[in-house]
Amino acid sequence: MISNPNYVRIFDTTLRDGEQSPGASLTSSEKLEIARNLARLGVDVIEAGFPAASPDDFEAVRRIAIEVGNMRPDDLPSGRPPIICGLARATKGDIDAAWGAVREAAHPRIHTFLATSPIHMKHKLRMDPEEVVERVRQMVAYARSLCEDVEFSPEDAGRSDPEFLYLVLGEAIKAGATTLNIPDTVGYTTPDEFGRLIEGIIANTPGIENVVVSVHCHNDLGLATANTLAGIRAGARQAEVTINGIGERAGNTSLEEVVMALKTRYPVFGLETGIDTTQITRLSRMVSNYTGIPVQPNKAIVGANAFAHEAGIHQDGMLKHNNTYEIMRPEAVGLHRSRLVLGKHSGRHALRVRLEELGYELSDEEVNAVFKRFKELADKKKTITDADLEALVEDQMDTSEAFYKLDGLQVACGTMGMPTATVRLIGPDGEAHLHAAIGTGPVDATYKAIDAIVRAPNTLLEFNVHAVTEGIDAIGEVTVRLQPENGEVITRTSPQNGHARTRTFGGYGADTDIIVASAKAYLAALNKMLAARQRVEAAEIAVQQPSA
Repeated sequence: MISNPNYVRIFDTTLRDGEQSPGASLTSSEKLEIARNLARLGVDVIEAGFPAASPDDFEAVRRIAIEVGNMRPDDLPSGRPPIICGLARATKGDIDAAWGAVREAAHPRIHTFLATSPIHMKHKLRMDPEEVVERVRQMVAYARSLCEDVEFSPEDAGRSDPEFLYLVLGEAIKAGATTLNIPDTVGYTTPDEFGRLIEGIIANTPGIENVVVSVHCHNDLGLATANTLAGIRAGARQAEVTINGIGERAGNTSLEEVVMALKTRYPVFGLETGIDTTQITRLSRMVSNYTGIPVQPNKAIVGANAFAHEAGIHQDGMLKHNNTYEIMRPEAVGLHRSRLVLGKHSGRHALRVRLEELGYELSDEEVNAVFKRFKELADKKKTITDADLEALVEDQMDTSEAFYKLDGLQVACGTMGMPTATVRLIGPDGEAHLHAAIGTGPVDATYKAIDAIVRAPNTLLEFNVHAVTEGIDAIGEVTVRLQPENGEVITRTSPQNGHARTRTFGGYGADTDIIVASAKAYLAALNKMLAARQRVEAAEIAVQQPSA
């Protein structure tokens, strides 16, 4: 139970529900970097993953629990490490996996769930309501026997019978649940409906005064943020959100929207969070780059146009007083930063200090690699901004665990002749591989040359390019998403329905040469796909080998 009734906990599920977005595959190092920055942002709870999904997912959650779940309090806005949470279906196997993954955190939590709507109980669970109630009693009690902090969610609560919800939630409290999360799993409700649902739960559930009520909304009708705020106004004191609102289908409630709504409209809500909002923009960029999912330009708070004013009447008003058309200052979400960060004569130590100020914890080897790229960039650009540095670091992170690395690229294109690309890659064997190809354009030719070397058939689903900063010498950023083909199945299991689906993989690349950036992004996605294939093959071998 939260001692301050005016405080709203922020429960971030970017690494679990957010990573279920098609194409949002993250490496272990990327997950750890995002988790560190979520802690620095000030989130109260990090749902680090679904440990039962695979040994790789288990180890990623465990690593976050150990390293982020025990961060130095002096480095964090709240003065304490965040709660590290693992998701589990209402089965002993899942709960054991979740506990095994989070137990080494200073503040661990098990989050278990079971569907309660008639359509889910009948067609998915094939369980009677009485069986659901009994399973909730048993599994919540089992989770509580392992961990003092247990969250329970009645899946598809938005389409559940309220009276049945009161019964199930009351039994979950008796069994030891400390947080009750109410999910609008398919984004079905309207704000009025969802607000009334939360009011009814708070008014009619026995023992509700001893637990935290949480809300978890999806954006299928574009109402996730509105529903979450309605739930908070009705008495919920935990909001489950993701950075940039990423998630399955149309996504989850956006962290930045909920936090800035509560902050900007404080006279209306009278509620506060522990979020350091000046870090929002930087973390938004990091998540976008690592997942390969671009932020739409008109996205609230973090979109490229969020603080842009093109219309003449808006510009005139802004020149007279910024509050005429801005309800929040760009500095509040971290958009104000020095134009000249470092120069060509800056040393390695200065670069390391600035990167630490930006929230990156890099090894000496990683700093050396970024420093080399920084010097090369400084020879090409007069002014190097924080955005440039972030692009360099995130591009380096995308290549730090590479099977193939770009070692050389030459392209011939234009109105005369055929677009041709010659690519040299360093392969897993350390050997250089050279190939030339013709395409419909320079990027197509480059990708065909890479395909001839890597030999990992795939379908390119998405290709996006934009400039990091203004100017002809700007760094170009490219994000791609691709999927393996030819019947190869690298699957991801959904905790909600247990269905496996072919994964998609995102890649990010940055360079002052946009064709080079395109090649880096494509290689980053291919490397993620190859790494996933390797993990699947290793797991299959482990299953086939008899235990000693």
